[in-house]
Amino acid sequence: MIKRKAYLEKIIPFIDKDIIKVLIGVRRSGKTILLSQIKEEIINRGISEENIIDINFESLSNRNLNEQKTLYDFIIKESKKTKSKVYLFFDEIQEVNGWEKAINSFMVDINCDIYITGSNSNLLSSELATYIAGRYIQFNVYPFTLSEAKEICIKNNTFKSDKELFIDYLELGGLPQRFGFSEKSMVKTYLNDVYNSIVIKDIIGRNKIKDIDMLNRITEFILDNTGNTFSATSISNYLKNEKSKASVDTVLDYIHYIKNAMIINSVQRYDLKGKNLLKTNQKYFAIDLGLRNVVKNNNKLDYSKLFETIVYLEMINRGWEVRIGKLDELEIDFICYKEDEIKYIQVAYMLAGEDTINREFNVFKKINDNYPKYVITYDDFDFSQNGIKHLNIVDFLLENN
Repeated sequence: MIKRKAYLEKIIPFIDKDIIKVLIGVRRSGKTILLSQIKEEIINRGISEENIIDINFESLSNRNLNEQKTLYDFIIKESKKTKSKVYLFFDEIQEVNGWEKAINSFMVDINCDIYITGSNSNLLSSELATYIAGRYIQFNVYPFTLSEAKEICIKNNTFKSDKELFIDYLELGGLPQRFGFSEKSMVKTYLNDVYNSIVIKDIIGRNKIKDIDMLNRITEFILDNTGNTFSATSISNYLKNEKSKASVDTVLDYIHYIKNAMIINSVQRYDLKGKNLLKTNQKYFAIDLGLRNVVKNNNKLDYSKLFETIVYLEMINRGWEVRIGKLDELEIDFICYKEDEIKYIQVAYMLAGEDTINREFNVFKKINDNYPKYVITYDDFDFSQNGIKHLNIVDFLLENN
């Protein structure tokens, strides 16, 4: 497996620091791989493997450790086998009842360095999370970017061309383990299995949902509308047309559960004139296109939605905070923030004619600042104009960032 350099560069400076390292991401996004690469870095520094305790709580072999007291007793016993610092790696920590109290106690009672992963965005917002408040740093882990997909395909000797890789990525996404399958049918079976495990373990089981059909309908609607603006009311009306009833409050609850499972992200709209975040009509983006495509209702790839989603995923992977821009009646696909930097981005499939070109470029004319402005499409011809840079989407995704 390839090194996840961008993440390691962020995490390595915190090795041996008195702070809990928390890696959060959707199931199978590569958190376990990243833990093993951190562990490899620690071993390369001269730390003995005897000082490393590594537990994956999804394994049935560790089911006896899924209570805070049994986990605490086990770690205390193991830590006494060495007189030096121990390094604790806990994968899918949310499977342990009251894990926060155990982690807090380790910080107090033994000389340790702690790394944990979780597949629930609500992991650190529970009442018990106050036990480790101020003592952790969070890293969001996402599936492979196109650059990482290219790197692993080259390593596996399965790479053909940038454009072929891009089309493959649009359809099958970037979950790391899917690149180990040679046939598309095998990949789709794997993606179905991952999706079902997320639904069963992280949504149905965790939230004790009884109306599974309703959950599936709402999840499919959101994933099918990745990059579109909609509300809980519009979903409720859609369900009513489908001869299925759900109140707006019920829909909001289900959206909350789906977001917590981390298969979607929500992005708020920002009013450039009023300089404030808007509370209505946020957008939702699938966190992986493979998971999204395997559950949608038809086999046709809708490129405009997928292009916008893939650019969004790329920007958050690069460490940008992303908002949807509103300027009077116009919408800017993305306003991206990082420290003192700002970027404006419009995304389209192709600039097929003068009307499309005007629509994508003219939205920037009302923005009176000198921050970079981009239009990203699949076109090979460069349509850059008036200081607004036009980029081919494949080149943009594979550029050095």
